[in-house]
Amino acid sequence: QVQLVESGGGLVQPGASLRLSCAASGNIFRLAIMGWYRQAPGNQRELVATVTSGGRADYADSVKGRFTISRDNAKNTVSLQMNSLKPEDTAVYYCNYKHPFLTSQQYWGQGTQVTVSS
Repeated sequence: QVQLVESGGGLVQPGASLRLSCAASGNIFRLAIMGWYRQAPGNQRELVATVTSGGRADYADSVKGRFTISRDNAKNTVSLQMNSLKPEDTAVYYCNYKHPFLTSQQYWGQGTQVTVSS
């Protein structure tokens, strides 16, 4: 089992920045892929960004150039720096842990609300 605890959501104005953090604990596999997904009301959950243990990052086209994902393998944490936020970034953001080989080993955090509004 892996537990994920997110922090850092909130209400900000368009153009502002916000940083999300996620701490993982439990039976951590060092090669796990970690990332962030989001779900807006009425929409399906979508990928925002993922990062491998080696630091390779992938981003959704909608956030490229604005969001940066980072990972601290020693502390088992993953962060998402979000700049130039837009109203369409409003969603519940979920931290994700995925074993690269055992597809059943995927875990989610409880979610943190990000609201971008003037």
